[in-house]
Amino acid sequence: MSTAANVSADEIARFDQLASRWWDPDGESRPLHDLNPVRTAYVAARVDLRLARVADVGCGGGLLSEALARAGASVTGIDLGPKVIDIARLHLHESNLQVDYRLQSSSELAATEPATFDAVCCMELIEHVPDPAALVADLAAMLKPGGQLFMSTLNRTPASFGAAILGAEYVMRMLPRGTHHYEQFLKPSEMGRLLRHAGLELEDVAGLGYNPLTRKAWLSRITAVNYLLSARKPA
Repeated sequence: MSTAANVSADEIARFDQLASRWWDPDGESRPLHDLNPVRTAYVAARVDLRLARVADVGCGGGLLSEALARAGASVTGIDLGPKVIDIARLHLHESNLQVDYRLQSSSELAATEPATFDAVCCMELIEHVPDPAALVADLAAMLKPGGQLFMSTLNRTPASFGAAILGAEYVMRMLPRGTHHYEQFLKPSEMGRLLRHAGLELEDVAGLGYNPLTRKAWLSRITAVNYLLSARKPA
Protein backbone atom coordinates (compact mmCIF):
# COMPACT_ATOMS: atom_id res chain seq x y z
CA MET A 1 0.00 0.00 0.00
CA SER A 2 1.31 3.45 -0.82
CA THR A 3 1.78 5.76 2.10
CA ALA A 4 -0.48 8.33 0.45
CA ALA A 5 -3.37 5.85 0.70
CA ASN A 6 -2.79 5.18 4.40
CA VAL A 7 -6.13 6.55 5.52
CA SER A 8 -9.65 5.32 6.17
CA ALA A 9 -12.47 7.56 4.97
CA ASP A 10 -14.76 6.04 7.61
CA GLU A 11 -12.32 6.97 10.38
CA ILE A 12 -12.02 10.57 9.15
CA ALA A 13 -15.80 10.90 8.98
CA ARG A 14 -16.18 9.44 12.48
CA PHE A 15 -13.82 11.96 14.06
CA ASP A 16 -15.14 14.87 11.99
CA GLN A 17 -18.53 14.18 13.59
CA LEU A 18 -16.96 14.99 16.96
CA ALA A 19 -15.40 18.24 15.77
CA SER A 20 -17.99 20.71 17.05
CA ARG A 21 -17.59 19.49 20.63
CA TRP A 22 -13.88 18.69 20.56
CA TRP A 23 -13.05 21.37 23.10
CA ASP A 24 -15.96 20.53 25.41
CA PRO A 25 -14.32 18.79 28.41
CA ASP A 26 -17.61 17.05 29.18
CA GLY A 27 -18.40 16.00 25.61
CA GLU A 28 -17.41 12.96 23.55
CA SER A 29 -13.75 14.02 23.71
CA ARG A 30 -13.76 13.93 27.52
CA PRO A 31 -11.15 11.11 27.75
CA LEU A 32 -8.77 13.12 25.54
CA HIS A 33 -9.10 16.12 27.86
CA ASP A 34 -8.41 13.92 30.88
CA LEU A 35 -5.40 12.16 29.33
CA ASN A 36 -3.84 15.24 27.73
CA PRO A 37 -1.94 16.60 30.79
CA VAL A 38 -0.25 13.22 31.34
CA ARG A 39 0.73 12.93 27.69
CA THR A 40 2.06 16.49 27.65
CA ALA A 41 4.11 15.91 30.80
CA TYR A 42 5.53 12.69 29.33
CA VAL A 43 6.82 14.63 26.31
CA ALA A 44 8.01 17.61 28.34
CA ALA A 45 10.07 15.35 30.63
CA ARG A 46 12.10 14.18 27.63
CA VAL A 47 12.31 17.22 25.34
CA ASP A 48 13.08 20.86 26.11
CA LEU A 49 9.92 22.24 24.54
CA ARG A 50 11.14 25.82 24.84
CA LEU A 51 13.61 25.11 22.05
CA ALA A 52 11.82 22.40 20.09
CA ARG A 53 10.08 22.22 16.77
CA VAL A 54 7.35 19.59 17.17
CA ALA A 55 4.99 17.85 14.76
CA ASP A 56 1.67 16.61 16.14
CA VAL A 57 0.50 13.99 13.64
CA GLY A 58 -3.22 13.25 13.82
CA CYS A 59 -3.71 16.40 15.89
CA GLY A 60 -7.51 16.36 15.80
CA GLY A 61 -8.93 19.53 17.30
CA GLY A 62 -5.59 20.50 18.79
CA LEU A 63 -5.62 19.53 22.48
CA LEU A 64 -2.03 18.29 22.54
CA SER A 65 -0.83 20.82 19.96
CA GLU A 66 -1.98 23.73 22.11
CA ALA A 67 -0.51 22.22 25.27
CA LEU A 68 2.87 21.85 23.58
CA ALA A 69 2.68 25.38 22.17
CA ARG A 70 1.81 26.72 25.61
CA ALA A 71 4.97 25.06 26.92
CA GLY A 72 7.01 26.98 24.33
CA ALA A 73 7.30 24.60 21.38
CA SER A 74 6.92 25.61 17.74
CA VAL A 75 4.15 23.21 16.71
CA THR A 76 2.93 21.95 13.36
CA GLY A 77 -0.33 20.02 13.69
CA ILE A 78 -1.57 17.87 10.82
CA ASP A 79 -4.77 15.90 10.31
CA LEU A 80 -6.87 14.69 7.38
CA GLY A 81 -10.20 15.62 8.97
CA PRO A 82 -11.28 18.96 7.47
CA LYS A 83 -13.73 19.73 10.26
CA VAL A 84 -11.34 18.99 13.11
CA ILE A 85 -8.65 21.15 11.50
CA ASP A 86 -11.20 23.98 11.18
CA ILE A 87 -12.04 23.62 14.88
CA ALA A 88 -8.36 23.57 15.81
CA ARG A 89 -7.74 26.79 13.89
CA LEU A 90 -10.81 28.49 15.35
CA HIS A 91 -9.78 27.62 18.91
CA LEU A 92 -6.53 29.56 18.47
CA HIS A 93 -8.62 32.76 18.56
CA GLU A 94 -9.64 31.79 22.09
CA SER A 95 -6.30 30.50 23.35
CA ASN A 96 -4.13 33.19 21.70
CA LEU A 97 -1.52 30.58 20.88
CA GLN A 98 0.31 29.96 17.61
CA VAL A 99 0.09 26.54 15.95
CA ASP A 100 0.62 25.81 12.26
CA TYR A 101 -2.39 23.59 11.51
CA ARG A 102 -2.47 21.84 8.13
CA LEU A 103 -4.89 19.55 6.33
CA GLN A 104 -2.07 17.21 5.39
CA SER A 105 -1.08 13.54 5.50
CA SER A 106 1.94 12.14 7.29
CA SER A 107 3.43 11.08 3.96
CA GLU A 108 3.14 14.63 2.60
CA LEU A 109 4.79 16.19 5.63
CA ALA A 110 7.56 13.58 5.64
CA ALA A 111 8.24 14.24 1.94
CA THR A 112 8.20 18.03 2.11
CA GLU A 113 9.97 18.49 5.46
CA PRO A 114 12.22 15.50 6.11
CA ALA A 115 14.57 15.53 9.10
CA THR A 116 13.00 18.77 10.31
CA PHE A 117 11.47 18.12 13.73
CA ASP A 118 13.10 17.77 17.15
CA ALA A 119 10.09 15.75 18.30
CA VAL A 120 7.12 14.09 16.66
CA CYS A 121 3.96 13.16 18.56
CA CYS A 122 1.40 10.69 17.26
CA MET A 123 -1.23 9.94 19.87
CA GLU A 124 -4.05 7.41 19.41
CA LEU A 125 -3.71 7.34 15.63
CA ILE A 126 -1.81 4.21 14.68
CA GLU A 127 -4.70 1.91 15.64
CA HIS A 128 -6.89 3.74 13.12
CA VAL A 129 -4.72 3.53 9.96
CA PRO A 130 -4.64 0.69 7.40
CA ASP A 131 -0.83 0.47 7.31
CA PRO A 132 0.87 1.07 10.69
CA ALA A 133 4.36 0.39 9.31
CA ALA A 134 3.98 3.11 6.69
CA LEU A 135 2.89 5.59 9.35
CA VAL A 136 5.89 4.83 11.56
CA ALA A 137 8.20 5.21 8.55
CA ASP A 138 6.71 8.66 7.90
CA LEU A 139 7.17 9.68 11.52
CA ALA A 140 10.80 8.55 11.48
CA ALA A 141 11.47 10.49 8.27
CA MET A 142 10.22 13.72 9.87
CA LEU A 143 12.67 13.53 12.77
CA LYS A 144 16.05 15.19 12.88
CA PRO A 145 18.93 12.89 13.80
CA GLY A 146 18.72 12.62 17.56
CA GLY A 147 15.04 13.59 17.53
CA GLN A 148 12.42 11.80 19.60
CA LEU A 149 9.14 10.16 18.68
CA PHE A 150 6.24 9.92 21.14
CA MET A 151 3.28 7.64 20.53
CA SER A 152 0.30 6.36 22.46
CA THR A 153 -2.00 3.52 21.53
CA LEU A 154 -3.98 0.55 22.86
CA ASN A 155 -2.57 -2.86 23.67
CA ARG A 156 -4.29 -5.89 22.15
CA THR A 157 -5.38 -7.69 25.31
CA PRO A 158 -8.66 -8.83 26.89
CA ALA A 159 -8.29 -5.90 29.31
CA SER A 160 -8.17 -3.35 26.49
CA PHE A 161 -11.14 -4.95 24.76
CA GLY A 162 -13.10 -4.71 27.98
CA ALA A 163 -12.06 -1.14 28.78
CA ALA A 164 -11.84 0.58 25.41
CA ILE A 165 -14.62 -1.19 23.51
CA LEU A 166 -17.12 -2.82 25.89
CA GLY A 167 -16.69 -0.25 28.67
CA ALA A 168 -16.14 3.02 26.82
CA GLU A 169 -18.33 2.39 23.78
CA TYR A 170 -21.15 0.16 25.02
CA VAL A 171 -21.50 0.47 28.80
CA MET A 172 -20.53 4.06 29.62
CA ARG A 173 -21.10 5.34 26.08
CA MET A 174 -18.17 7.72 26.38
CA LEU A 175 -17.25 7.06 22.73
CA PRO A 176 -19.37 6.34 19.66
CA ARG A 177 -19.74 2.66 18.91
CA GLY A 178 -17.25 1.53 16.30
CA THR A 179 -14.55 4.00 17.36
CA HIS A 180 -12.09 1.17 17.98
CA HIS A 181 -11.38 -2.12 16.21
CA TYR A 182 -9.73 -4.67 18.45
CA GLU A 183 -7.78 -6.39 15.66
CA GLN A 184 -6.00 -3.10 14.93
CA PHE A 185 -4.64 -2.70 18.48
CA LEU A 186 -0.87 -3.21 18.73
CA LYS A 187 1.13 -4.93 21.44
CA PRO A 188 4.27 -3.10 22.69
CA SER A 189 6.42 -5.84 21.15
CA GLU A 190 4.79 -5.21 17.77
CA MET A 191 5.32 -1.47 18.13
CA GLY A 192 8.97 -2.12 18.99
CA ARG A 193 9.39 -4.12 15.81
CA LEU A 194 7.83 -1.36 13.69
CA LEU A 195 10.13 1.21 15.29
CA ARG A 196 13.25 -0.89 14.65
CA HIS A 197 12.30 -1.40 11.01
CA ALA A 198 12.01 2.38 10.67
CA GLY A 199 15.49 2.87 12.13
CA LEU A 200 14.37 4.11 15.53
CA GLU A 201 15.52 3.02 18.99
CA LEU A 202 12.82 2.35 21.58
CA GLU A 203 13.73 4.09 24.84
CA ASP A 204 10.71 3.81 27.11
CA VAL A 205 7.27 2.23 27.40
CA ALA A 206 4.86 3.35 30.12
CA GLY A 207 1.32 2.34 30.92
CA LEU A 208 -1.33 5.03 30.91
CA GLY A 209 -3.91 4.51 33.62
CA TYR A 210 -7.34 6.15 33.50
CA ASN A 211 -10.37 6.11 35.78
CA PRO A 212 -13.36 7.45 33.82
CA LEU A 213 -15.43 7.86 37.00
CA THR A 214 -12.95 10.12 38.79
CA ARG A 215 -11.50 11.40 35.49
CA LYS A 216 -7.99 10.85 36.79
CA ALA A 217 -5.13 9.74 34.53
CA TRP A 218 -1.62 8.65 35.49
CA LEU A 219 1.51 6.89 34.29
CA SER A 220 1.70 3.25 35.33
CA ARG A 221 3.82 0.13 34.96
CA ILE A 222 0.74 -1.66 33.66
CA THR A 223 0.54 -1.54 29.85
CA ALA A 224 -2.43 -3.89 29.42
CA VAL A 225 -4.78 -1.17 28.14
CA ASN A 226 -3.24 2.16 27.10
CA TYR A 227 0.46 2.84 26.82
CA LEU A 228 2.87 5.60 25.86
CA LEU A 229 6.29 5.14 24.31
CA SER A 230 9.29 7.19 23.35
CA ALA A 231 11.85 6.34 20.68
CA ARG A 232 14.90 8.11 19.33
CA LYS A 233 16.34 8.54 15.86
CA PRO A 234 20.08 7.81 16.05
CA ALA A 235 22.25 10.91 15.72
